[in-house]
This record gives sequence, structure tokens and C-alpha cells, in this order.
Amino acid sequence: MSLREEKFLALASIDYADKDIEGLKELYRNVLSDGIHGLCFSPYLEGQEPGDELSESQIRRRIKIIKPYTKWIRSFSCTDGNELIPKIAKEYGIKTLVGAWLGDDKAINAKEVKGLIDLTNQGYVDIAAVGNEVMYRGDLTEEELLADMYNVKQSISANIPVGYVDAYYEFSNRPNVTEACDIILANCYPFWEGCDQDYSLLYMKDMYQRALKAGNGKKVIITETGWPNKGTNLEGAFPSEKNAIKYFLNSQKWSKEEGIEMFFFSSFDESWKARTEGDVGSYWGIWDKNEKLKYEKQTLKY
Repeated sequence: MSLREEKFLALASIDYADKDIEGLKELYRNVLSDGIHGLCFSPYLEGQEPGDELSESQIRRRIKIIKPYTKWIRSFSCTDGNELIPKIAKEYGIKTLVGAWLGDDKAINAKEVKGLIDLTNQGYVDIAAVGNEVMYRGDLTEEELLADMYNVKQSISANIPVGYVDAYYEFSNRPNVTEACDIILANCYPFWEGCDQDYSLLYMKDMYQRALKAGNGKKVIITETGWPNKGTNLEGAFPSEKNAIKYFLNSQKWSKEEGIEMFFFSSFDESWKARTEGDVGSYWGIWDKNEKLKYEKQTLKY
């Protein structure tokens, strides 16, 4: 018999049977305070949406908020003020995974790709991501995506890894895209596949292993994962404070135990996401839309 309590998580998840919601919140705050690998950055304030111009002040304020808790930041675009995110992050000593947002507009795509190349050559990028879930959405053909990826790879002077972000299974389905990646950038969401929270860690481990197998030896980074704290359930996946906290704790403990680099989604709640993701879209943040940290200790009122 070889009993190692610190490795229980490698099999399933932490048992929280003795923890009420306040106990879970305390664990959550402790893990967050210890610091996590990476956060997906949410720049849009209430009333803003992609396409709106972001100000330096709002980006700087939000980066200052998250700085004590993360080593890396992930941004999703290189236009409309998003290009300021990696520049300001570097001022605060945060490493950057910078993405060019590709869609079905070729003119915008060209600006995004140029922005990513420029930021990389200026030294603001530690990992370059050419597109996010483009194949999943069907915005580009595989050949168009590959052309953009090779353009970036051939245009940057630094030895910076270049990859593409998509759902973990796309790297099995699209070997040519996987071959073009220096690094596999996989989004892993048990919630969006209707998985019960109790089994979500095992499910994410399988997602990760499938991406790892597809990469055939290439490094895999989990570029998005998370759980909403409010909204409508999806099959067996239920949004709630308790489930969001448990998912955060389990995923963070596993990633640290196994040395897996993970970007948690997301930093701040953003209301605009409800249009494309339903009501759960607004509630993925560690901070709420007013930049208030969730799950803080309750102050008793007398």
C-alpha cells in the first residue's frame, strides 16, 4: 500500500464534503492569493463590446488589479486598443500570450496579423497565437488559416513560438494545422460539453491528453478553461458559486501538480458575451463586471 494524500487529485478531484460555501470561498481565496499561471484578459467595460476602442487607462487599471495573482496574461486581438495590453503587461513584469483575432473579414484579418507581427518584433510577445477557434466557427478555410500562420512565422525575427488556439479536438481533426504549430494551444471546457462538475476534472484531463497525442511531442498549453457561477445549465453542467469554486480549485491544483500551463477564463465578467453564449456568458470572471473580486469573505453586519 502506497498512500499519498497529496496525489489524490491525480485520480479525480478534492473531496469537499466537509466544506460549506464559506469554507470553499476561503480555499479559493488562498489558492488565488498564492498565484496562478495565467489569466485570459477581459478588457471590455460594461456597455463595451469587441470593435469598441479600448483606452489605455482601463487596460492599465485592470492589469494592475490582476498583477498580484498571475504570471501570464492572454490577449485576443491586436487592434482597437488591444495592442496596448501586452505593452502594459510587460511594464508590470507579466508574460504575454498574444492573439491575432481572425474572422471572415479579410481586411481586419490583415490588420490583426500585421499587429501581431509588429508586437512580436518589438519584444512584447512571449507566445504568438494566430487565430482563436477559427476552424470551430468556420470563418476561414484551413488553407487561409495556414497562410496567415506561415506569414507570421516567416515575418518575426525573434525565436518566439507560434501557434493557433482552438478546441482540443480540432488538433486531432486537422493535422496540417497541428503540424504548422510550434506549440499546441488548446481550449478545454467540460462545461460546454455538458459535463457534471463532479467529473469535470477527469474530463479535462482526457481533453488535455487528446491534444497531447495530436501534438505528437509538442508542448500543450491549456489556453482557456473555466466554469460560470451563474446562468442556465447545459445538460449536466450547472453554473453556481459552489461549482465555479470547485472547478477552479481542482483545475489549479492539478495544473500545479502536473506542471501543466493553464490560462483560466476569465479575469472579469463581461456582459456582452451573453449575446453569443446565453446568460452564462456574462459570469466566467474571477472579478465581476464592476471589478470586484468574487467570493470575498462576508462581513457580518450587526
